Amino acid sequence: MKLARELQAFERRIGHGFARPDLLVQAVTHASMSTPARGDNQRLEFLGDRVLGLVMAEALLAEDRGATEGQLAPRFNALVRKETCADVARDIALGEVLKLGRSEMISGGRRKQALLGDAMEAVIAAVYLDGGYEAARQLILRLWGDRIRRVEADSRDPKTSLQEWAQGRGLPPPSYVETAREGPDHAPSFTIEARLATGEVARATAGSKRQAEQTAARTLLARLEES
Repeated sequence: MKLARELQAFERRIGHGFARPDLLVQAVTHASMSTPARGDNQRLEFLGDRVLGLVMAEALLAEDRGATEGQLAPRFNALVRKETCADVARDIALGEVLKLGRSEMISGGRRKQALLGDAMEAVIAAVYLDGGYEAARQLILRLWGDRIRRVEADSRDPKTSLQEWAQGRGLPPPSYVETAREGPDHAPSFTIEARLATGEVARATAGSKRQAEQTAARTLLARLEES
């Protein structure tokens, strides 16, 4: 099986050439494009999530040999959450090579956080099945890069941090408002706005309200800290 040109370019971006190209094709195929002859990436996503978790657990233990379990857990969660996987997917332009059905294309599926995060996990699994654990480990460490070293700051709960920021300035707690919901019931997409009494607003879209709230809070907090 010969990969299409865009997938060959994607191989170069991630630094892994597939001995079994069909694994990469499956990894970038969304359920909206699956056929009896071509499976989607959901099973690979399940496996990739576990591979990512093991690699990150090992990396965190190696990075800080004196950290307690209570310190490691939030760092781990920050590194493996869907938002982080989606950010990594954007870094390697994974959205450009996804195989999506027409409805997903129309609704902006190539930019959806949940869809990108799932596909990133599927790519990890494809590399694992194609080249083994070491190939997957090297891929993850390369793509996550500095995120592992700066995870202490990223592991803060953004909603709690934003509330503390507001309280420290005598403001009421932030509010979170659902402004849109799209997609079918089994795969909804929520758009949430984080709002402060002073008028600052940040918006985020994700596959769950919690993810959208966290991302909106994180975006707003980063904007406030830069100002």
